[in-house]
Amino acid sequence: MTEKLDIRSQSLADLEALFTTWEEPRFRAKQVYEWLWAKGANDWAAMRNVPKTLHAKLAEYFTFNVLFEDKTQHSEDGTIKSRWLTHDGHRIESVLIPVPADERFTVCVSTQVGCSLTCAFCATGRMGRKRNLSAGEIFDQVVGVNRQSLASFGKPLTNVVYMGMGEPLLTYASTMQSIERLTAPTPDGLGMGARRITVSTAGIAKMIRKLADDGYRSNLALSLHAADDTKRNEIMPINESNHLETLMESLEYFYWKTRGRISYEYITFDGFNDSLEDAAKLVQLCRRKFPVRVNIIEYNPIEGLSFVKSDENRLNEFAAYLVREGVTVTVRRSRGKDIDAACGQLANK
Repeated sequence: MTEKLDIRSQSLADLEALFTTWEEPRFRAKQVYEWLWAKGANDWAAMRNVPKTLHAKLAEYFTFNVLFEDKTQHSEDGTIKSRWLTHDGHRIESVLIPVPADERFTVCVSTQVGCSLTCAFCATGRMGRKRNLSAGEIFDQVVGVNRQSLASFGKPLTNVVYMGMGEPLLTYASTMQSIERLTAPTPDGLGMGARRITVSTAGIAKMIRKLADDGYRSNLALSLHAADDTKRNEIMPINESNHLETLMESLEYFYWKTRGRISYEYITFDGFNDSLEDAAKLVQLCRRKFPVRVNIIEYNPIEGLSFVKSDENRLNEFAAYLVREGVTVTVRRSRGKDIDAACGQLANK
């Protein structure tokens, strides 16, 4: 028996061609496509304006590999972390980060089951990489968390960050296809603005250049976490083959080709990368030939790892130094401290 295809791997043109062979009207393909993407259906029966006879044909020909909500944790600060079960029994996670005062509701999505990059401070890296997620599975996280945001806060999502489990640029096709569906105007997608989306990478220079060459229109974040190669090699093995000078050259190429917004994500670890000397090195990386902002992130401790978040005064001094040097800085305090908020914690349980 021929293995069934996931229906969300099909383009609208693919479905129209297939429906023609089935002697179904072409508009039925458009209806199904709208249910798959704009309306976030999670089974055939949800497609209410599609005949049941066509439901049966679709079910015989395709699989519909959606995510199922496995566990949800609610933090006192409003953060909601969700663990999702995939069709083949894996667990992934996403996080809703609400800032009602700013009317900002952000979802952090995963792109892989686990991760192959083994960053020393990350729970996901301890899992290894099981497989990449499909564009549909990434999309499902956004749809599911949007429902949570509407239910809990009465507001839809405003932003999407590809900053959860996995490395988005090693899941390139799925990442780009999911962004295409998120930004496609309804009824072909969710109609989100491209600049409301940020892809965060641990730093793969050739793929950053590929983003630029492929006409990527969303924001880019580099998970930096150390401003010299020696320290970065120690905590992020990917740096050994993508050292900082190579990354800076790729970011410069990206900026001048796309004019996209670039940021550095910088988790401060006590006594490791939070000295004023470290800050001075970071300033130099901020004075390249492209504008950049720095997001300083308070570390969420992970059981079994030795990293400790920076002392409050030390973190503030670090940030103040950057500001004095003219760097645009945001300090992001840890969210969801009373739940498994760090990347990979909940999925690992």
